[in-house]
Amino acid sequence: MEIVGNEETRRNPMHIAPLHPLLAAEATDVDLAALDDASFEALKTAFETHSVLVLRDQQISPAVQIAFSRRLGELEIHVLSQFLLPGAPEILLVSNEKRDGKNIGLADAGHYWHSDLSYLAEPSLGSALHAQILPRDGGDTLFASQHAAYDGLPEAIKTQIAHLEAEHSYAFRMDILTASGTRAPLTEAQRAAVPPVVHPVVRVHPATGRRALFVSEGFTSRILGVSEEESRRLLDILFAATKASEVTYRHQWQPHDMVLWDNRAVQHLATGCPPDQARTLYRTTIRGDRPVGPAAI
Repeated sequence: MEIVGNEETRRNPMHIAPLHPLLAAEATDVDLAALDDASFEALKTAFETHSVLVLRDQQISPAVQIAFSRRLGELEIHVLSQFLLPGAPEILLVSNEKRDGKNIGLADAGHYWHSDLSYLAEPSLGSALHAQILPRDGGDTLFASQHAAYDGLPEAIKTQIAHLEAEHSYAFRMDILTASGTRAPLTEAQRAAVPPVVHPVVRVHPATGRRALFVSEGFTSRILGVSEEESRRLLDILFAATKASEVTYRHQWQPHDMVLWDNRAVQHLATGCPPDQARTLYRTTIRGDRPVGPAAI
């Protein structure tokens, strides 16, 4: 699909093409540093339609990434302040590189299925990840459509979960990682900054009206209003649906890719890479609103 903007973009038109039948599209010939309003709105529509938008060959500065991301909404500052880009706290360093024996960024970021910041009262609308240094081997990111995950559930399960809520907790995941020896414990201040929150198990997308599952292995600790046994049974069913291969797109990074994804519609997982190969990306995160379930519509 060709996108027509102003006179300049008509001479150098953007193109958007699907990458997967259910989610993800590729946008080429996009200049984020000089994006007119019509072209931005076309990109925003493609983002909301495809849930994952891959912007190719973005040789841009952190300031341009921040400015583009801010056009979608207010930006979040991550709770792990030690991994923010110096001079640009809107950017979280996702990196396995070390300086003076210390990690410069989140080395194990996203090594579990999750939706970014679902543990906040107002979870992230979306995230943008810009490739800086890529490994020779591995480093792919998986994205799974939560619209398709919901659509594929048995009708009896859809009916059962329509009005249920679940607890999301950052400390829940960090405690697991701390116990495994892969993360340092949260400080009391960090723990206090991200108390558990409650969200509907099914959320309705505010732009498209589509229903999506909103539980993840990463941050969902339990379903409320049912027994512990029933909570675990339901979560096992839902977690399997959220990451089923048929609803998943595998992104193989190319130099200077920027990938923008909709946290209201997808989950993602970083597959990892060899520890001796550097992988560094810059992440901006757009603030969202409080999830709304079918019962509130």
